[in-house]
Amino acid sequence: MSNERHPDLTGRVAAVTGGASGIGRATAVLFAKHGARVFVGDFSSLAENASLFTELGIRELQCDVRREADVQRLIDTAVAEAGRIDILVNNAGIGMVKQITEVTEADWSACLDTNLKGAFFASKHAVRHMQRTGGGVIINNASNAGLLPRAHDPVYSISKGALVALTKSLALCHAKDRIRVNCVCPGPVGGTRMMNRDLDAAVDREATAKQFIAASPLAAAFGRMIDPEEVAQAMLYLASDGAAMVTGTSIAIDGGKSLGVPPKVV
Repeated sequence: MSNERHPDLTGRVAAVTGGASGIGRATAVLFAKHGARVFVGDFSSLAENASLFTELGIRELQCDVRREADVQRLIDTAVAEAGRIDILVNNAGIGMVKQITEVTEADWSACLDTNLKGAFFASKHAVRHMQRTGGGVIINNASNAGLLPRAHDPVYSISKGALVALTKSLALCHAKDRIRVNCVCPGPVGGTRMMNRDLDAAVDREATAKQFIAASPLAAAFGRMIDPEEVAQAMLYLASDGAAMVTGTSIAIDGGKSLGVPPKVV
């Protein structure tokens, strides 16, 4: 008989940024269902989450990850109310589909501050608590854009490539503290604010969705995008005791998109 609670996160305390929707929401819900006490931080909350979050005991706070004070408040609130912080998921992120000649200083700051600075400062404040309690787990949500260059979004790719480098650096720095640091590199993922924003801005929504799917060999084979819940399952593994000796890794959940140029479908 299968154990639906396996892996078991009972007694663990987790903080998830960008947890009101998409991958962050799926991760927060999955962690809570597996026993964790979850604190969600997001720039804007969604009324549709209220009932489920209450049922699962998920605490939600307003959090703009571009502000160090906000991410510190998220971490410190988890510690104050639950006594510790065991798992940090740096999930909050934005896209930036612009060529370098079109990018303004404000564009650059918005993308790098959200995708990289937020993860750095959340990790900074989580680490100081994890060191005191004998370890913990940090999981960064990067992208296949962090694994290979992409022509249409250089600033986004820079931010995610740097996030992968941050993951490896912190993993090396804090192995002595029994703090594991890993990242997931997903895409294309449907049902997220980022993807919906891109599709809504497209001239032909359906055609654009098909282009995203076609760029990923497995997504194309299945005729669909990746589900947020599928990425959350990888987050759950990395947070669990099953990954006790896994650190500094980047798990591509992109249907083979980062492997290279796929064969043409005849």
